[in-house]
Amino acid sequence: MKPRADMTRREFSKRLALLGAGLSVTAGVGRPAETSSPSENWYEEPPKRLPVRRCDVVVAGAGTAGVVAALAAARTGAQTILIERKGYPGGTVVEGGTALHSFFNLWKAFPGVPKKQVVRGIPQEIVDRLAKVGGTSGHAEMIRGYDYDSVCTAIDTELYKLVTFDMLVEAGVLVALHTLVVGVIKDGSRIKGVIVESRAGRQAILAKAFVDCTGFGDLAALAGATYTEPNDYPVANSMGVGGVNVERFYQYLESQDAVTQLARGRRSGKDGQIVRVDCRLGRLPKPFQEEARKIMLAMVTTTVHDDYFMFVKLGFKMPVSPTDPDAVSQAELGLRRRQAKAIELLRKYIPGCERAFIARTSPTLNIRRARVIACDYDMSLTDVIEGRHFDDDVLVYGFHDSAPRLQIKNGGTYGIPYRALRVAGIENLLAAGMLITSDHEAHMSTRNTVCCMAQGQAAGTAAALCAAKSCGTRELPYSTLRDALLKGGVYLES
Repeated sequence: MKPRADMTRREFSKRLALLGAGLSVTAGVGRPAETSSPSENWYEEPPKRLPVRRCDVVVAGAGTAGVVAALAAARTGAQTILIERKGYPGGTVVEGGTALHSFFNLWKAFPGVPKKQVVRGIPQEIVDRLAKVGGTSGHAEMIRGYDYDSVCTAIDTELYKLVTFDMLVEAGVLVALHTLVVGVIKDGSRIKGVIVESRAGRQAILAKAFVDCTGFGDLAALAGATYTEPNDYPVANSMGVGGVNVERFYQYLESQDAVTQLARGRRSGKDGQIVRVDCRLGRLPKPFQEEARKIMLAMVTTTVHDDYFMFVKLGFKMPVSPTDPDAVSQAELGLRRRQAKAIELLRKYIPGCERAFIARTSPTLNIRRARVIACDYDMSLTDVIEGRHFDDDVLVYGFHDSAPRLQIKNGGTYGIPYRALRVAGIENLLAAGMLITSDHEAHMSTRNTVCCMAQGQAAGTAAALCAAKSCGTRELPYSTLRDALLKGGVYLES
């Protein structure tokens, strides 16, 4: 949506409140559509006229990658609309993670390898903003388990939502909450717009460039992109647990020789406090072990507040892809039953958790991926663990979620090339987040939160440049993109 000639950027930004109510300023729901005779298994919707908005860049999904993509696009000069089906930004960061993995290389596992912050730019700016309001542990160095990650960057889920929302408004992004992408308008291999739906009805948004950060790959799938659905991860729902004593919990695990991970950082305004702990389940009481395994209870937790576990995760293996709504409904119930069971087990068996209660849950189950979107390049495990860089790198990363079994060679880094974000067969669509990388073991690195954030900055910047030049994603000179990323604080090695 381009502003009128007499509309200032501030006035354009103020329309956020109206868009947040359903991306509609002047268009109402209208009268119900007339029905046509349905066949036995199908119903054909009657055609209808939709109100139209215009902008430079559409980002679908205000999650881990989408927030950063929208910020990058807007800061690069694009009129940007960010579409989100929930009522807040943040995605997996505030719903399914335990910490932000990882801003640094794995230097602590490799003596003599220098410490290096490899993800900077907008992701680091978010951490800096969180630090000002007591919403992060900071980059707390791991004391134990540093062959998994060298640091723990824990966050407050609710403050993350607020801080990133404020940043989006400041950047002039129009955030359309409670709004879902339900269709795509195409002209050949080029997307002309998206159709969105909210409680105000349907609307078309026309733009020059698009970024799919939905996690599920919804926009790309609707646009006709090639994809697979491997269903190779459990789904999960993480909960915040109150009424716990973090120190007693840790001391008990220590007494059982069970601690595998430990980090100390800033918690409740004090430095040097426990902010991450994990343990060997096999060291805990046998009845607890048996029941915990049944409900896929992960014992790793992080926190930035006293008497609170920010994340306790329960898993659930679905028989089909999480794009299946019937199966998802069953999984949602199963996960909430598992959460209740987890609290029962913690209270019964684990000192420090006798008064534990559920203080927060995610509004929906969390995925590690659903659709894998085919892009111009597909990252391999060899690319990741051998530390390969490319002549069109758009980010640098150094963490693998299967560490210490799989680590980037010699505590180094690898790069993700720009072509790995370009959706194959579509001229003006980029993808960022957990929806790229088909190889499961490679995806165990590229899907992690900080990598997704860095992908978002790259994709959002590229989309804005493409919109400004009225070119497709493949016509954008890499040198132009690289210069803009460096200007945005991105660290590159190639």
